[in-house]
Amino acid sequence: MPELSSLTIGYLGLVLLVLCMALRIPIGISIGMVSIGGIALLRGPGASIAALAGLPFEFAAHWSLSAVPMFLLMGSVAYHTGLTSELFTAARLWLSSLPGGLAVATNFASAGFATVSGSSLATSAAMGRIAIPEMLRLRYDPGLAAGVVAASGTLGSLIPPSILFVVYGVFTEQPISKLLIAGILPGLLTALVYATMIVGRCALNPSLAPVPAGRASWGERIAILGKVWPVPVLVFGVAGSLYGGIATTTEAAAVGAFLTFVIAISRRRLSKSALKESIVEALVGTSSIFFVAIGAILLTRFLALSGVPAHLAGLMGDWAADPMLVVLGASLIYVFLGMFLDPMGLMLVTLPVLMPIFRALELDLIWIGVLVIKYLEIGLLTPPVGLSAYVVSGVVGTQIPLATIFRGLIWFLGAEAVIVMLLITFPPISLYLPSLMN
Repeated sequence: MPELSSLTIGYLGLVLLVLCMALRIPIGISIGMVSIGGIALLRGPGASIAALAGLPFEFAAHWSLSAVPMFLLMGSVAYHTGLTSELFTAARLWLSSLPGGLAVATNFASAGFATVSGSSLATSAAMGRIAIPEMLRLRYDPGLAAGVVAASGTLGSLIPPSILFVVYGVFTEQPISKLLIAGILPGLLTALVYATMIVGRCALNPSLAPVPAGRASWGERIAILGKVWPVPVLVFGVAGSLYGGIATTTEAAAVGAFLTFVIAISRRRLSKSALKESIVEALVGTSSIFFVAIGAILLTRFLALSGVPAHLAGLMGDWAADPMLVVLGASLIYVFLGMFLDPMGLMLVTLPVLMPIFRALELDLIWIGVLVIKYLEIGLLTPPVGLSAYVVSGVVGTQIPLATIFRGLIWFLGAEAVIVMLLITFPPISLYLPSLMN
């Protein structure tokens, strides 16, 4: 039997990795097994053991990653102590007179919740419990009601604090503070395009979203603003300290978590059960992220030893005189794989392969990071996996069938196509705010 070349072993490892994930083997285990086995074939069992002994610690000990548990804790405490429960009420009072006003309110309330959550799925779950029953009570179309919650929940991946941006920054050695700030304008653009689409649809077809009979008074609108002050305080504490250069990413995360505790205590909402649930949720989330990320670090070492990234970079460099074609090709890869993989796993599986190509073509990795996170958002909405849709389905139970939720998401996927086109065509949307931080 002829001896396999390093390049052949690398490509066979990628094929085996896809097969393992198709068999529903947990993605962290799949990546780890393939990587350790591949390194053993390329450099021997000793090199494989050395990689397993050293690389996980080197990655997990990275100081910037301490922002991950802090951001997760911040979001968990905010959710379990109800600090964001008034967001939807405020948005409803101010926006309900618009066509599809409750759906628009849900959209912007989700953007507000995302600023203290950092998690798309947590945003979808929280807003689903609050907004969907209200929309169904007012005879909103079930597909629109569930679709807007599932879609707007993905804003948690773009608007800081974003866990995905933190991991991307550590993995690609890009400044995390700039990545987090880079997500602000694309996140706001997403919310605005969603709102425009909702208002347009409901104006053309009023049966989708009947307008409530009564209108809120200006007194009610002003009064509710006094109850949503925790959100701007947290936004200023995290994004303001990052943008102003006052704090590093880790320090800003700690500030956000500290402010969340102070606000919850001052409002007498931090019970023992809420504290316990928040800590456990943050620990479980951190462990899951690190487990997959450590597997991705091992995969990076395996692929580097095999020469696959350099080979692909050479092929694509020869094929694409225009780097934009490479970006479009990578876009198709992310959209396709996003239909089957969870966001964190998808990002950490693809970055070891695609990042050397982006570097070889001298593409701006902050801009690429925004595009990657946007594609991960889209993956949360596309069947058959569509995790955000499944989260909403779990919240509403049998009230709204899963097929109806995916049907409602078609319009939002159309809006995402417009947003992606704008982000690719106009990179300054992503790069303008980070450029001011220099």
